[in-house]
Formats: sequence, structure tokens, C-alpha cells
Amino acid sequence: MATVIVVTSGKGGVGKTTTSASFATGLAQRGYRTVVIDFDVGLRNLDLIMGCERRVVYDFVNIINGEANLNQALIRDKRVENLHILPASQTRDKEALTREGVERVLNELRQNFEYIVCDSPAGIERGALMALYFADEALVVTNPEVSSVRDSDRILGILASRSRRAEQGELPVKEHLVLARYAPERADRGDMLSVEDVLEILGIPLLGVIPESPTVLQSSNAGVPVILEDGSDAGAAYGDLVDRFLGKNLPHRFITTQKKGFLKRLFGGG
Repeated sequence: MATVIVVTSGKGGVGKTTTSASFATGLAQRGYRTVVIDFDVGLRNLDLIMGCERRVVYDFVNIINGEANLNQALIRDKRVENLHILPASQTRDKEALTREGVERVLNELRQNFEYIVCDSPAGIERGALMALYFADEALVVTNPEVSSVRDSDRILGILASRSRRAEQGELPVKEHLVLARYAPERADRGDMLSVEDVLEILGIPLLGVIPESPTVLQSSNAGVPVILEDGSDAGAAYGDLVDRFLGKNLPHRFITTQKKGFLKRLFGGG
């Protein structure tokens, strides 16, 4: 049975789509049949980050409305075997997502995939609520700032009360914290919340800390999930995140300030 994972947050611009793209890519790299769905009807950015925007013919809403079938709408990733993308519509509004339609598409996807990753829009409007409603697990993405963490706390409340699992009295949605755009030097100075601060506020298990990195923006602009960028700290952090999700016990990197060696201190090296 496929596992449905929502990538969510309360605030926009925290790195949800970047996380969805790299997380889905990492699962597929490790041999799991994976599909990533863009729930952000009307905006649609996942296809850009995945580098397949010119290949979009049919979309999620076309399937819900019976205007196309899954085989017509799913885009096979050219770089990673086992990975498919289901884009959102840019021309419809979020009311096009009906609970019955989304459930029908997810049930069909369950027959062919092991992991279904749902890239949620920000906030608590219809698309976001639809993405989290059917979730088995959730990656809650936040930045180390008070407003982002507060909004993520609200999302945790919604996951606990408005998911299908909550409605039907099943085991709760399994929650994982992804702390993105983290800079330990700035946290040490008090310019941003520390990892410990965020964990204390949200109280859910830490799956990964993604360091602040220019590579994230560069790879997004190039249409390449950052997990595929060899030598990138952010890419390595997403790789660790995927391995932890799959059960590996790995220490967290990129959460402490790197101490300069004696020669670097002596000669002022960075």
C-alpha cells in the first residue's frame, strides 16, 4: 500500500516545493516508485523546479474533471528512474480540487506507486487542506523565525484535527520537522531561532536541517532538484533527510558553527 506524504507549512516561501522535489527525487533514487503532485492550483511551481515545465500538457485538474487519464498527465522524470510528476493547473482556481476527485486520483496512484508526495500550497486554504486531508505522514517545513514556526504550529493543529485519519479515529498523521534555511552562525548570534528553540516550540521529531545555501536558488532556477547537486551542503542534507525517513540513524549535520583551524585563524581564512 502506498504511503501518502504531505509537505506542508503555514507560511509561504519557506522551501516546501524545494523540499518536495528533493524528497521525492531522493526516494526514487533509492529505488522506490514515487510520484510528486503539485496541489498549488493557479500558481504551479513544482514543474519548474523539476525542470519539466515544457512537457506539461495535461494536469491534476484535467484528471479530476475526466478530461485526461493519469497516463496522459504523469510526466516521467528524465534523470531519475521511478520518479513521476503530476503538475497543477495554472488556469483553474483552487475550487477545482474536490475531495472525491482527489481521493479517486490518489487511489489510482496507489496501484502503481510506493510513495505519493503531495506538495501543498502555503496556508490553510482549500488546496492546502486537500493536500493534508489524505496524508499518512507529513513533512512540516519551517524556517528558524518566529512567524514561520508559529504558522507551522497551527498546521500541526490542523493535521491533528482535520485530516481523514483524525476524522475516522485512526492513528494520527506521523509528523516530521524539516528546518530549512538554517545558518548556525546567525543562530549563535541570536539573529534566528536555534534548532533547540524550534524543537521546543513545535515538539515534533526533527527529520532534517537544511543549511542556508545559494545552491538552492541556483538549482531551482536551473530546474534541478538540489539533492542532485553533488558537493552541495543543502543537497547532502536532503540526502540525509531521505535516509532518515527510510529508517537510517544518521547524525544531523550543518547545525553547529564550524570552528576555524589554527592556520585559518592565524591568517584570517574563512
